[in-house]
Amino acid sequence: MNKKALCLSIVLVALVVSGCGLIDYYYLPLPEDTAQELFENGREAMHEEVYYRAAEYFEKLKDRYPFSPYTPMAEIGLGDAYFLNEDYLEAVDAYKEFLALHPRHEEVPYVLFQIGVASYLSFTSIDRPQDQVAEGIQFFRQLKELYPETDYAANADDYITRCRQILAEREIFVGDFYWSASKYRSAWKRYQFVVDNFPDLEEANAYATRQAELSYLRFQRSQTEEEQDRLYGSWTDWFNWL
Repeated sequence: MNKKALCLSIVLVALVVSGCGLIDYYYLPLPEDTAQELFENGREAMHEEVYYRAAEYFEKLKDRYPFSPYTPMAEIGLGDAYFLNEDYLEAVDAYKEFLALHPRHEEVPYVLFQIGVASYLSFTSIDRPQDQVAEGIQFFRQLKELYPETDYAANADDYITRCRQILAEREIFVGDFYWSASKYRSAWKRYQFVVDNFPDLEEANAYATRQAELSYLRFQRSQTEEEQDRLYGSWTDWFNWL
């Protein structure tokens, strides 16, 4: 083979090899990040306070590598990312999923506490149902019962009081609504519920006690007036008939 033919062969081989590289670059999928890389990227995004991006990394790790040793901490990280981004209901869901998958993990006390706090912080307005806040109390109490020696349990009582304050104010709000609508029986029941169930909340209990008494008296008076109206009306009808 002469020199020209040899050079031409070398050029053709080089083109084929480089062409295969270009084909691989454009058409073959890029290698996926490892579990460790996704976890580290998530932690870096958390450090930079780009919480939505951190959630994306942790979610990818959880979906792609469900059995990786990094996955449990990524699941907690996902809840933390939602929590710090003030997406409290999403945080609660993420933490609950962690509990379902890892009920004996060493971070369970932290996760129970975070569920309670996120549930408390999910409160937006007193005129809305407070089921989430009530559920938060359950998780704080579970934390105190199962892990009483932890610092998280030590802080649970304060949050339980805060949650109960919201629940009491919600009942009073509804009671006030019925009071303003002259539905005294319904108002009395709401106020009495606060009296019976929140004796430790002095201000709320004092207001509810006073309003319960007034509501009951007005309810009784309205019942008496209705009875008189029925009786008076029956005699009037009889005389009219005569």
